[in-house]
Amino acid sequence: MIEYNTKRNKLVIKEYGRNVQKMIEECMTIEDREKRNETARAIVRVMDQLNEVKDPANVGKRESADYWHKLWDHLFIMSDYALEIDSPFPKPVPETKEKEVVKPEYNKHHIRLRTYGRNMENVIKMVATYPEDVRNVLVRPLANHLKMMYLTYNRDSVNDALIAHQINELSDGKLTVPEDFTFATTNALLHTANSNASFYVTPTKKKNKKKKKKKKKGPINL
Repeated sequence: MIEYNTKRNKLVIKEYGRNVQKMIEECMTIEDREKRNETARAIVRVMDQLNEVKDPANVGKRESADYWHKLWDHLFIMSDYALEIDSPFPKPVPETKEKEVVKPEYNKHHIRLRTYGRNMENVIKMVATYPEDVRNVLVRPLANHLKMMYLTYNRDSVNDALIAHQINELSDGKLTVPEDFTFATTNALLHTANSNASFYVTPTKKKNKKKKKKKKKGPINL
């Protein structure tokens, strides 16, 4: 059965995407608290990478405690405040949740595979630096996300083995998609991609043109 967005958990902060939310859901299933803490820290770093504040004018944001506080707040919000971890900041409560999301900012660097873009390559490189147990948690939603991005360029066909190979290539061999992993179906991922695209498209307002009523000409007096 295809898992459409309408049957999934609500996407809480859409700017981070469904796969980050899935990472958080995976993190919540980890029983060992220390491992759960480690995975949560890894996810926050992924969120930071997605927000990508690497331009010289924005480097100061990473030095700001408020910036990291906001990311940890977003982590808790996306877990519906249910994630039990040792956070470096006070856990937010629903009444004071922070709705503002740090927008991604971009700079120019060489991109190895343009299908995925520099941002995703940076995320893969970052995940590749994590301990093996954390990598094993994050690689699954990451694989589906790359497949979805691939489908936006080529909707006719996609080879799951190719996606797995590219993840391995971009991570310099440090990320391996498990052999028993089943990728999401093409239809399900295309449905997700279309839903995400509709969120970012700003609807244009149609101008209501008032039709001028033509005055009826009366009889001409000669």
